[in-house]
Amino acid sequence: MGKTLRVTLGQHSLAGTGSVNQDFFGAMLPEGSLQITKGVAVALADGIGSSRVSQVASAAAVRGFLDDYYATSEAWSVRRSAQRVLNATNSWLHAQTMRSDARFDKDAGYVCTFSALIFKGRDVHMLHVGDSRIYRLHPHALEQLTEDHRVHLSSVESYLGRGLGAGSHVEIDYRDWGAEVGEIYLLATDGAWAHLDAEAVHDALARCGGDFDEAARLLAVTARDRGSDDDATVQLLRIDQLPPADAAYLQSQRRDLAIAPPLAHRARFEGFTLVRELQVSSRSHVHLAVDDATGEQVVLKLPSVDMREDTDYLDRFVLEEWVARRVDSPHVLKASPIDRPRGHLYVAMEYVDGQTLAQWRVDHPKPSLDSVRGIVEQLSQGLEALHRKEMLHQDLRPENVMIDRAGTVKIIDLASAHVAGLTDSAGARDALAIAGTLQYTAPEYFTGQGGSARSDLFSLGVIAYQMLTGQLPYGLEASRVRSPADA
Repeated sequence: MGKTLRVTLGQHSLAGTGSVNQDFFGAMLPEGSLQITKGVAVALADGIGSSRVSQVASAAAVRGFLDDYYATSEAWSVRRSAQRVLNATNSWLHAQTMRSDARFDKDAGYVCTFSALIFKGRDVHMLHVGDSRIYRLHPHALEQLTEDHRVHLSSVESYLGRGLGAGSHVEIDYRDWGAEVGEIYLLATDGAWAHLDAEAVHDALARCGGDFDEAARLLAVTARDRGSDDDATVQLLRIDQLPPADAAYLQSQRRDLAIAPPLAHRARFEGFTLVRELQVSSRSHVHLAVDDATGEQVVLKLPSVDMREDTDYLDRFVLEEWVARRVDSPHVLKASPIDRPRGHLYVAMEYVDGQTLAQWRVDHPKPSLDSVRGIVEQLSQGLEALHRKEMLHQDLRPENVMIDRAGTVKIIDLASAHVAGLTDSAGARDALAIAGTLQYTAPEYFTGQGGSARSDLFSLGVIAYQMLTGQLPYGLEASRVRSPADA
């Protein structure tokens, strides 16, 4: 088993002089695939002092975030997942205020600050609203990473300018950066951070003997001893180990699976009976097969033994089924529901009884406008389903489109897909490599800008033009583009 993300976490909250602690904190430190796809999350919230119900808001914010973030699509990026959850929480808190007497006095409503860090792969993601703070500890200083969302009326008078539940919409600050082993982060509500400095943090860590919960408690007590009468909440987190830079989720999925040798006609393989070969190349073998458990026809795709040392190819091989399992559209090829253990690397997909769009064009050299419109409409629906999951196909061309006997159009071959949720790491922010066929690839790929949803739409436009005219709009000219000025 390769290196995984490891952290040391300590947390403590000390009530102030009020009747109830309006702070709330929490964390999730999952293991296995959930850590790979979603990461480790720590969060705290501070209810506004003028409200008698703000402790409900802070608890709902932290609990809801930790529960719902881990339930979002694995294909979504950290930013999209977290902000989607926080927007929903904000709407719920604001609705509670509007249903209560506090609708006449928003300072008495369900309002709180919120600050969180998510550690995924080799990156740190920060989400923040309000005046709690997140710091990074240095030898002689605390580096403040968040901005206080307070409006100052004078040197002694201010109020919270932004917070969860304060309005029907909320603006969440977001940042991300590369993580480093040994870094220590401090999350604190204003009852704590206003009375702490780097020396106090280093002293608490030195006294705790490696017990970060004790260090957090010492810091909360220090804040009180230095004059804090507010609730004081502290979270301390140290990064102990990071996954290697090339440790992708997909690699962990294929590491223990063998590459199958060439299979004979009617052979039994992993609970399937092979019917016939559909395609054989130096990269893969594709078979029509029957699932022995269900009797359903499936398409089995196996990597060629010649590709067993090509790790990039094998990662993308696994990606194809991973993507198919997370997109629900009649216009995107589906993965077969195989849940039994595997001993070999293969992809099992639904069987489409039909022809490729490339063959359809040969059979229909002068198609009607209505038939072209119908194909383009279905392809656009398939692309929309991918884009909603923050996925790009990146290799849309006639050979990667199937039309079944009922006229349903399906996008196939998802091995070149780009998935935001699997590319949050710093290295993946570089421009994407050209994954598609040159004649159908958008010019921004050739300028090193990487693709977007519009790039897939460019490919769709090329296909539509080709169906209507029998020609490619640009041929290979687009591949000669080297800067935006050439496009």
